[in-house]
Amino acid sequence: MDLRIDGNTALVTASSGGLGLASARALVREGTHVAINGRTAGPLEEAAEELRAEAADGAEVVPIQGDLTDPDDVAALVEGAVAEFGGLDHLVTSAGGPPSGPFLGIDDAAWQDTYDLLVMSVVRTVREAAPHLRTDGGGTIVTVASRTVKGAVDSMVLSNSVRMGVIGLEKTLSTELAPEVRANAVLPGSHETERVENLIRQGVERGEYDSYEEGYADRVAEVPLDRLGSTEEFGAAVAFLSSPASGFINGAAVPIDGGSLGSNL
Repeated sequence: MDLRIDGNTALVTASSGGLGLASARALVREGTHVAINGRTAGPLEEAAEELRAEAADGAEVVPIQGDLTDPDDVAALVEGAVAEFGGLDHLVTSAGGPPSGPFLGIDDAAWQDTYDLLVMSVVRTVREAAPHLRTDGGGTIVTVASRTVKGAVDSMVLSNSVRMGVIGLEKTLSTELAPEVRANAVLPGSHETERVENLIRQGVERGEYDSYEEGYADRVAEVPLDRLGSTEEFGAAVAFLSSPASGFINGAAVPIDGGSLGSNL
């Protein structure tokens, strides 16, 4: 399917790896110019080179280093993307996931850090980007959240709790920024990423699993499709929601989890 976003411009936060990188990859393959972001210069430059090798003809990739929990860095990130491309059509907000663990094992600092990372990073990025997204025919916002907003996951109290704020924000944006800007969220389940590998290892360290293999098998067992998701599948969903092909989808929170959620809504 031609998503009709070639020549568009996009900013994808936290995109030097994981699902952010997967989102950026899907966009550049469609011919979209993409600004990617990460805290550390080395991995960010490596991701940029990787994306340039896969980009459709003419699609540009610009790396912009910055910490999403730093308001000044966020402002510079959006300003840099707009300066490079002359405008902004699409915003994909991604961020690293919080640590896992039981409620009584999480201190106040972890709660505050998680709120800054997952909620305030989106608040600040959208605030800076909104005036640009609303011009020249409008644009899109896709927020990467987690399936934990629809079904709490054991030992994921920070994600279960704090990500709900992101979904409330996304739903509000879908009305306040309409009709120029559509805002949607994606709710990934387990995908083949370093983040999922780390969560399994943390479970082994806490004694929840006897081995990494047992933890991996436990995650696969909850998915009716009997496998974890690929990052390519995830990126394709983000690109679709950023395109005119999804033009009447607004304010949605779309699970991308292979059917593992038991929720009817």
